[in-house]
Amino acid sequence: MPHAQGEGARAAGFDCDLLVIGGGSGGVRAARMAAQRNAKVILAEAAALGGTCVNVGCIPKKLYSYASHYADDFRDAAGFGWHVGETRFDWGVLKANRATEITRLNGVYQKLLEDAGVEIVTGWASVTGPHGVRVRTERGEREFNARHILVATGGRPSVPDFPGCEHVVTSDGMFDLEPFPGRLVVVGGGYIACEFASIFNGLGARVTQLYRGEQVLRGFDADVRRFIAQEMRKHGVDLRTNADVASVEKTSAGLEVKLKDGTVLVADTVLYATGRVPNVENLGLEAAGVRLGRNGAVVTDDFYASSVPSIHALGDVIDRVQLTPVAIAEAMVLADRLFGEGRRSLDYEFIPTAVFTHPSIGTVGHTEEEARGRFGRVDIYRSDFKPLRHTLSGSGERTLMKLVVDAATDRVVGLHMVGADAGEIVQGFAVAMKAGATKAVFDATVGIHPTAAEEFVTMRSAVV
Repeated sequence: MPHAQGEGARAAGFDCDLLVIGGGSGGVRAARMAAQRNAKVILAEAAALGGTCVNVGCIPKKLYSYASHYADDFRDAAGFGWHVGETRFDWGVLKANRATEITRLNGVYQKLLEDAGVEIVTGWASVTGPHGVRVRTERGEREFNARHILVATGGRPSVPDFPGCEHVVTSDGMFDLEPFPGRLVVVGGGYIACEFASIFNGLGARVTQLYRGEQVLRGFDADVRRFIAQEMRKHGVDLRTNADVASVEKTSAGLEVKLKDGTVLVADTVLYATGRVPNVENLGLEAAGVRLGRNGAVVTDDFYASSVPSIHALGDVIDRVQLTPVAIAEAMVLADRLFGEGRRSLDYEFIPTAVFTHPSIGTVGHTEEEARGRFGRVDIYRSDFKPLRHTLSGSGERTLMKLVVDAATDRVVGLHMVGADAGEIVQGFAVAMKAGATKAVFDATVGIHPTAAEEFVTMRSAVV
């Protein structure tokens, strides 16, 4: 049931019904939805609105990914009869145009909040008790007493402690590097590392990617992992697995990266993309009685309440599924529970995602390994082919598509793609999978010809 709101909050001795700490996608959505339900809402944020996604994550990364594809496009054009003259990449122009667009988006977020009636307080917030929040602003400290507190502070890059770690950068610093790094070493094998390796390789840097494990993209389907590693190497990334950094030293020739096997690399920039941790430092959560779990993540129930009933958390800070649309969906559930009818819930199964490597990855549902463990007998359908475009372009890039089917029910429980526009293609199929589509439904669907996407509805023979 909704709580007393607006004037009722002040009458009950609260400054607001909801105080949100963090102006990222989840925090902004929760604040807006609560305010639209007549709650009095305050949002505290020290940095630019939009959080990691808008400022140093999804949006600028995708813009840079677009930019990095043009080199391939210019080369591919020759096979189609186009004669492209001298091309030159201007890093400064890309950075300036990206900054302009991000500033525009910051303004959009601010207007959305203001139009909904949310009060924005600029400053660093910390929790002082079950209902208390202190915000350090440029004009001094402000104290608030809130009926509900939402912690939506996201995550932050984590760099291990090793000799020379002070010389490396994280993903947050990659968008405004000066000068452009002609030699880039990327350390890590997750999606952020693979994306930046692909992006800067496409922009013209000489990229070496180091990963201490056997294969990149742990947690993804094994076929996808092998295939993307092969394709990234084809595109020019010097991808080295079973490679671990011992130290980084600044020299007159650049940053000297020493590996544990004795190998030495020299780079202009070393990017460490070895993981992110929940951003809970100096928030005062433990002192307020909030239970923290793995990596400092806020422990919540299914409806995002912490161990302190009046304090809630969602998004990357709870470390469930670190995706912007998931944080937004969680925010909708919370706003509905606190200020609506309380009917919303979030099912974490069959959440699609994409990785903007070259070529890109789109995936939804279970990997083959997961499906075998959960369902027992599964049927696997796999297709590996040269896309129509590259029959003329001269490129050696290939596309992988894979379906994982529960043999007992015929339901498609995993769908994976490596290839151009994978995210755009998989988004549509994710709807079908969420609805419980079977392989028979896929088979009965007429494909759009000629497209790569039609391959998902034309695979007839199981390969396993």
